[in-house]
Amino acid sequence: MKKKTTRKTIRQIVREEVAMAIQEVITELKQPTQSQPKKIVEKKSFSNNSVLNDVLNETAQDGEWKTLGGSEFTSDRMNELVGGQYGDMMNKNTPQQVPSSDPMSQFVNKDYSEVLKKSEEKSKMKHGG
Repeated sequence: MKKKTTRKTIRQIVREEVAMAIQEVITELKQPTQSQPKKIVEKKSFSNNSVLNDVLNETAQDGEWKTLGGSEFTSDRMNELVGGQYGDMMNKNTPQQVPSSDPMSQFVNKDYSEVLKKSEEKSKMKHGG
């Protein structure tokens, strides 16, 4: 009985949320858009590929990519972009290991240095190094 009432409640909440979202979208669509005049920028040649040049020139004109996320991304904000891992790496903190209770831990936490050494030896032998 609890499952049925829970399902009904969830369905009702989802219907209400979807209805509100649709209303918001409809009101946004009804409002006239204010288009900004595009700056005319001379096209530069970045590559021999014409399609790639067109895309790069459009990106250069747009400028929106510079402030994605509210402000310009610089190396100061790198930590936000990669979720804290960059800062940990730069501070030489040890990476977080998978708990031993996880079945994948035997693969993820394994020390592969010996395997890497052997593969380097074989590669040197193969390529005459």
